[in-house]
Amino acid sequence: MEKLRIIFMGTPEFAVASLENLLANGVQVVAVVTAPDKPQGRGQKLDYSPVKSCALKHNLPVLQPTNLKHPHFLETLKSYRADLQIVVAFRMLPEVVWNMPRYGTFNLHASLLPQYRGAAPINWAIINGEKETGVTTFFLQHEIDTGKIIFQEKETIHDTDTVGNLYERLMKKGADLVVKTTLAIQAGNYPQTEQSETSTLKSAPKIFKETCELNWNKPAQELVNFVRGLNPYPAAWVRLAGKAFKIYQLKIVEQSKKLSVGEINTDQKNYLHVGTANGIISIEELQPEGKRRMSIQEFFRGNKME
Repeated sequence: MEKLRIIFMGTPEFAVASLENLLANGVQVVAVVTAPDKPQGRGQKLDYSPVKSCALKHNLPVLQPTNLKHPHFLETLKSYRADLQIVVAFRMLPEVVWNMPRYGTFNLHASLLPQYRGAAPINWAIINGEKETGVTTFFLQHEIDTGKIIFQEKETIHDTDTVGNLYERLMKKGADLVVKTTLAIQAGNYPQTEQSETSTLKSAPKIFKETCELNWNKPAQELVNFVRGLNPYPAAWVRLAGKAFKIYQLKIVEQSKKLSVGEINTDQKNYLHVGTANGIISIEELQPEGKRRMSIQEFFRGNKME
């Protein structure tokens, strides 16, 4: 069976697992495309993306275009004569790029498409209280996340899951699906299923700081899910007694004392309760501005809540 010439495109840690898995399974990756180096820290030293570090470790050629339509980049990309391109957590590609190889370009998306198209599918699945998500490989076409589905794998969302641990599981499951998809295309035996368009599609738009503010007017369970869906990054936040705090864990509590929405009740030692639209929430883990993340008990050892 002929080995396909593959170009891999990705930037963050999530993509590294897929690249490593492809190489471990003998797939012929001829080049890697990733984001340009960025200045980091006080010294503004140029820092490689995780995917670039992985590519260099395996002595793979690395392309880092700032403009995906630049003639020099397109000529260089063409020179690798790729049969297939694979995209994992990269950026939107122009048609001249995704349509270049004879088998086209497939993408790994961290949801069960057509649900949760967009930049933050793992976050929104948890925020919305879903019990199941997964990973999908699909061929790129003009509209974002709408191409023909190749394969999907489901993953249960547990009540205690945060974005952090669900991300890890989907990263590993996605890496296996990328290899399965690549080998199927290489063997010439792979499905292509049109995505169904229904009126109940949920989206996964990019998350901004304003998106992350807690609103005590929401029901308690929605607030718990909201915090889980932003933990550890970018983290939910709220103002308490005039100060900003990142919030990492909430718990619904039952107690006879009723609190109005946003009202605080605390013993300044072991608990910090807040009233919501339909019950009381206990803040279990937080991070004051300029300080480290800590449990509520640790916080009260050196602080008071006005």
